[in-house]
Amino acid sequence: MNKRLIVLLVSIILLVALIGFSLRERENISWPEQFVKDIVGFGQNIASKPAGYVQGLVENVQDLTNTYSENQTLKARLEELVQLETEVIDLTRDNEELRGIIGIEENLRDFNVVHATVIARNPDQWQETIIIDKGQVNGIETNMAVQTASGMIGRVKDTGQFTSTIELLSARNPNNRVSALIQSDESNVFGLVEGFDREREELMVRKIPFDQEVQEGSRVITSGLGGIFPKDLLIGEVTEVAQDEYGLTQIAYVKPASSLYDLEHVMVIERTAVGQSEIEQDSQDEEAE
Repeated sequence: MNKRLIVLLVSIILLVALIGFSLRERENISWPEQFVKDIVGFGQNIASKPAGYVQGLVENVQDLTNTYSENQTLKARLEELVQLETEVIDLTRDNEELRGIIGIEENLRDFNVVHATVIARNPDQWQETIIIDKGQVNGIETNMAVQTASGMIGRVKDTGQFTSTIELLSARNPNNRVSALIQSDESNVFGLVEGFDREREELMVRKIPFDQEVQEGSRVITSGLGGIFPKDLLIGEVTEVAQDEYGLTQIAYVKPASSLYDLEHVMVIERTAVGQSEIEQDSQDEEAE
């Protein structure tokens, strides 16, 4: 037993001495330490390469996952931005159109104006008729003039209780005529809006006397004659003047003031008694002259 205790004590003393020896400041380490360190370092080097490869693979997968997630988020934001841009464009256009309607309405003091929205358009008659969300219960009657903030587009063809059909100025109906007045610096020239040139996409004002001079760029408005449409509704602007097929009268090609295709908000115009009397008086004065 004593021998064992002596051996244990000596072993502890040697161990403490070795530990102290290894902890002291040295410029060089012993060859056993170098041998052990080299063996351990070699093993660590072998183990670190596959571990680093696996770690890099995991990081790449995580990066791809994050990239996919960020891409989906960016796509959603992009779709939101596109939708928002579309809404801004629509709201801007509606704002400008409604502002124009308000400005036009101030000039229509002698007329009752009913605001309406286009709810349908016949694909078979795309250039001829539209349907609005106002009808007889709103005071809409046949042959009332219809215009946008830019100018006249047609007349009420027929009405229901809650909707009405509008015949556009571009309709092929030969009875779809508008008494027009071409404003000129020297004198006003009367004519009839009859027909629509599909190739030019312009209205045709016929029955213009051959001896009347019509200048390009002249404004064309409703004359108020005939007792159907109010006076001074803008129709368009003259782009060209030519003789008719018989050479007896002239034809003026007129670019519509309002688009006949992109229609959303319209105004149905009803003459008041005051406006009707003023137009009749103007007609009598013109006939007297």
